[in-house]
Amino acid sequence: MELGEIFTDALVYPFNNIKALILYLVLGIILGIALSGTIVAMASGVAVNNLWAVIGSGIIGFIVALVLGFMITGYELDIIKLGIERSSNGPEIDLIRQFFNGIKVFVVQIVYMIIPIIIAAILAIIFQHWLAAVINFIVSVVFSLALMMAQCRLAKTEDLSDALAIGEAIGDISKVGIVNLLIFIIAVSLITIVLLFIGGLIAQWNSIVGGILIGIVTIYLVFFSGRALGLLYSNV
Repeated sequence: MELGEIFTDALVYPFNNIKALILYLVLGIILGIALSGTIVAMASGVAVNNLWAVIGSGIIGFIVALVLGFMITGYELDIIKLGIERSSNGPEIDLIRQFFNGIKVFVVQIVYMIIPIIIAAILAIIFQHWLAAVINFIVSVVFSLALMMAQCRLAKTEDLSDALAIGEAIGDISKVGIVNLLIFIIAVSLITIVLLFIGGLIAQWNSIVGGILIGIVTIYLVFFSGRALGLLYSNV
């Protein structure tokens, strides 16, 4: 599929499965409120020098956000899978399976983030000049793109070993096309920045309303970006 077709499809895809969209909008709203409420509660605790209030609200908010985040990420993985299959259907709702798939995505993200950090540390010791910075930048870009491919591989099989086959994931980059991936990242990033910026401005006026809006925007972006990435990978 051409990029124009992919983005056109992805923009309207969230409305193809209203039931799931509404459920995950609710989860996204709860997530947004939890994050906004946690920030406000922690700030209030700091203002009154109440350490336990800061710690307690931080832990509770973190746990709620983590659980909901894994569920949402797992559902996004199913969206990617259907995109790869070029199916116009929406994924079935399976919160438990999607929660554990969300954990798998988290593991994959950690692995693909740690390796560039290790390489950067080694290069810093060996070169100690601008060449290390250039190589680190290239490595970071490659592994960022490879992470996207790894998520697609995980979406297809739900098997961690497929996602952690780093060499194969890097090989998928050339199959999808580096230019296509960079355009995808730029487009999704611009849409994300604009929508979250609007939500952030509203959050400054009213944290609850802002949290709800951020939650809605987050879920829309999950549906949109997951669909677009799946369709992009379907060209492999």
